[in-house]
Amino acid sequence: MAGKERRKGFRQSVSLNNEVSSTCAVESVAGEMKESLTVWSAVWGLCCRPKQLLWEQWNWKSAIVSSTSRALIFFIVNVSAGFAAATAAMITELCFRAVLAGFYGAMTQAFRSAHPRWAASLAVMILLPAANHSLEFLVHWVRGTPELIASIAASVAVTAISSSFYLFAMRRGAFIIGSNSRPLWHDIRSMPSLILAFIISIVRGIASRN
Repeated sequence: MAGKERRKGFRQSVSLNNEVSSTCAVESVAGEMKESLTVWSAVWGLCCRPKQLLWEQWNWKSAIVSSTSRALIFFIVNVSAGFAAATAAMITELCFRAVLAGFYGAMTQAFRSAHPRWAASLAVMILLPAANHSLEFLVHWVRGTPELIASIAASVAVTAISSSFYLFAMRRGAFIIGSNSRPLWHDIRSMPSLILAFIISIVRGIASRN
């Protein structure tokens, strides 16, 4: 009887070891795949799988946060032209951002695992905003936004900073959608600590270059 129990325990131990080894192997492969994702791979993925990476991963968190903040910027910049003009510019930007910011957030999320990180950050800060603000300029030009150049310049400046920050935050699991995502209120609540960590990372990056 004791011999049967020992054999049974041995088989369970072997089975458990096999499961652990299998799990470790899967995690190792997943880690290697994540590390092997280059910036060009991320760009190629967006071009080849737009439905999966853009449409299905449309980032509603970015749509909410970006549309409200950018609408406020356009209102402030255009308030000198009158309340009606400022309100019209705000509503135009709100509608524009509400749709496209979700796709922009999906693009940013696609680059969060890309390496080298400096190249991914550069792509998010320059390549994506270039197309985004070109369309933004066209929409407001057609709409007749009075302070168009100042509005776009302010929007571009904010994008350069916010894009880098959101990529930083997404690498830490904030403002993403899909698997491992958290509620929006949780992401917003973590904003102060994320901003502080973002500033510290910039300071350390500058200090390391000196």
